[in-house]
Amino acid sequence: MPTLEILRPTPHTAEVWLNRPEVRNAFNEGVISELTHAFTQLGADPQLRCITLAGRGKAFCAGADLNWMKAMAGYDWEGNRADAQALADMLFTLYGCPVPIVGRVQGDCYAGGVGLAAVCDVLVAAQGVQFCLSEARLGLLPATIGPYVVRALGEQASRRYFITAERFSAEEAYRLGFVHECVPAEQIDQRVQQIVQTLVANGPAAVKACKRLVQDVAGRPVSDDLRADTARRIADIRVSEEGRAGIRSFLDKTPPPWV
Repeated sequence: MPTLEILRPTPHTAEVWLNRPEVRNAFNEGVISELTHAFTQLGADPQLRCITLAGRGKAFCAGADLNWMKAMAGYDWEGNRADAQALADMLFTLYGCPVPIVGRVQGDCYAGGVGLAAVCDVLVAAQGVQFCLSEARLGLLPATIGPYVVRALGEQASRRYFITAERFSAEEAYRLGFVHECVPAEQIDQRVQQIVQTLVANGPAAVKACKRLVQDVAGRPVSDDLRADTARRIADIRVSEEGRAGIRSFLDKTPPPWV
């Protein structure tokens, strides 16, 4: 049985739903494989402009499935490394997806679920949701999700929550900048849809270029090479068909062709 539900409300938008509510959308090797495949396919769709990542039921994602964890306990080192590599590759697929991802966190988000939230480009959470990087309680560490969580949550907050495994609320996640918006639960769908509509109204190639720009320049020193790279990027997009059409529409006060 598929562990994901994939919807296409419009040609330009997609929704990927974690669909294991009976286990709080915990993931196993099947979920990891399906997510990797789904986002590889969606990322290659030239029509697609936005993907929503969400979870059915009461939880967004509770981390690793208990039966999967039991199986991993019997693996040798190489088996554990291969298993972890599949998770690392899945997260990188989502992180590198050229199409922007809007995360809809309607319920609790633990361990690997925090990693899924961290790779989203825009993250909306319902008030009262709890986050937890719980690995240390089990004698483990959030290694594969670590690069993305540290980028999204920040180094100082990650120090605390990695080592204490404390829960923190959506409101605290918003204060720390991990969550972009924290809204009442009954408003989360409306707010997510508003953000999706905002993304779809922008130049599709420009949005993808903006996403890549942030990933490429974050943390780099402002060197001669970086300045030259950014000048090249803006020149490339200015002379592109989309860039020329967008500027022309702005000057003529007419809707751009992609709207």
